[in-house]
Amino acid sequence: MKIHLIYRRIPNRVLEREDELMADLGDVVVAKSRFEGMLAPLRVEGIEVIRNGYTMVYFAFIGENYDVLKVYDERGNFRGLYVDVLAYTKREGNTIEMLDLFLDIFIFPDGRAFLLDEDELEMALNYGLIDKETFDFAYQVARDIMEKIKRREFPPSVVWKYDWRVEDGR
Repeated sequence: MKIHLIYRRIPNRVLEREDELMADLGDVVVAKSRFEGMLAPLRVEGIEVIRNGYTMVYFAFIGENYDVLKVYDERGNFRGLYVDVLAYTKREGNTIEMLDLFLDIFIFPDGRAFLLDEDELEMALNYGLIDKETFDFAYQVARDIMEKIKRREFPPSVVWKYDWRVEDGR
């Protein structure tokens, strides 16, 4: 079974694809896909953490302002968690729609977390692509997540119930 993902990025970038549905939990949709079309691998603290061909198991939390991607390399090794800060996550039937707010967080398997792409958010504000309220909102969401990570209250426990090999969460 497939889930239709519409991933929007300000000002007008839209990624649309059909992904493998792993679990439909109502307010959480778990799906699997591969990273494709990256211009360069993502490096965090000098370590390559995401590249084309890696697998993601992503968790769309309906009504929340983030998603969580579990990242696995070509051999199935867990690389970490990638969190998108979002304006919204909506669902209509078999379609999930998200609006990205530039900021991201990468969490290494050992728990170290890093806020990413602050420069992109700053540029969006400076070029008038977003207003100050959206800018502040994105930072507030990111700060809340970073605090929850420090208290070991993030990610939601459902994230640990699925990996790239498991289809039904058992």
